[in-house]
Amino acid sequence: MVDAMASFDGNGLAAIEASPRALSNDAERLSVSVAAADGLADYARFCRSALSAPAQGAAWILNWAAQVKPDLAVATLTLEGKPVFALALEVVSRGPFRVARFMGGRHANGNFAAADPQWLARADIAAVRSMLAAIAKARPDIDLIALERLLPDLDGIANPLASLDHFASPNLSLAVDLAGGFDALLLRASGKRKRKKHRSQTRKFEAVGSHRRIEARTADEVKRLLEAFFEMKELRFRRMGIADVFGDIQTRAFFRALFTQALAEDKPPFVLHGLEVAGRLRAVTGSSRSGKRLICEFGAIAEDDLANTSPGDFLFFDNIQEACETGFEIYDFSVGDEPYKRQWCDIETRHFEVLVPLTLKGRTLAQALRQGARLKAFVKNSPRIWKLTKMLRRKAAGQAASAPTEDEN
Repeated sequence: MVDAMASFDGNGLAAIEASPRALSNDAERLSVSVAAADGLADYARFCRSALSAPAQGAAWILNWAAQVKPDLAVATLTLEGKPVFALALEVVSRGPFRVARFMGGRHANGNFAAADPQWLARADIAAVRSMLAAIAKARPDIDLIALERLLPDLDGIANPLASLDHFASPNLSLAVDLAGGFDALLLRASGKRKRKKHRSQTRKFEAVGSHRRIEARTADEVKRLLEAFFEMKELRFRRMGIADVFGDIQTRAFFRALFTQALAEDKPPFVLHGLEVAGRLRAVTGSSRSGKRLICEFGAIAEDDLANTSPGDFLFFDNIQEACETGFEIYDFSVGDEPYKRQWCDIETRHFEVLVPLTLKGRTLAQALRQGARLKAFVKNSPRIWKLTKMLRRKAAGQAASAPTEDEN
């Protein structure tokens, strides 16, 4: 473990002892520590009282560490010996570069690092920079700290990482305001058409056999729903011509452990739902619960004889209705701008990215990532170009250029 008080000037890092004036009025009482796996227990204890997004919570971090066994860097800012801000990162290789990122990679969305709510009210850029400098001193092998898909705020509290140089993420995040309950929502969102479609879907499902919505409440049910989801997603990604981000053994083990462990909580922070028709799962969603927000972390549908009935849309209808009934204020579809989300959503959130190069190599990578993000944003914000891109991607995979379905991101 390394303990340091360091400063970060925005262009270079100096892992040096900083004067109180260089940091803040609390500088003489601030310190930063950087640990590896031995810092996880302290991080988990801090999370009990800290504000954080689901992917920075203790359950996510501990299960990712246990199943994936990444190279860890846990940086903690303390004030008078009490932790007030922490970054739990994994260090991965990206070609010739070493990058520190949030644990989970592309699976970690809507990120907000663990922080003490009272400290957040007076957080300043110097304290945040001191953490980055301490990481640079403790881990000179890291070229770049890449903090991606960051929430601008959580429960109305600003993200302290926004004080650093940052830029907009290329993907929008979409959500729906549940104010007034489900009936009020439907009045605002083509409710008659949605109810009519839901009834029509119900009749089609009943013509095939019985149907039911499932919430995984046992380890066996978690396993069943996740196995179905992995199979659905694998096929979908193959037809889309892109890599299966759920495909490796460690990632699948992580999600099994995450959702299984959540069952021990009175209010599980992670929950699986499935739509079963005629004894077969036709749609699956995995969600996280974050305060008054229910977040759909992932979803998929079976591409079978009932795919044209939009089972994913049917499941979203029921999920959103239950979210209203149980007191959630926001249903969050997470990252990705797709037509099926637009049918519901009235809230757009633009996440942001922070890239902190620690070496000259890191600066080169940061520039490339910024340019890549601009290009990606241009493509996705140009409907014709984005449609053509997806069509070419499918053709490259040897598939027909079919229309997007409700699990495509």
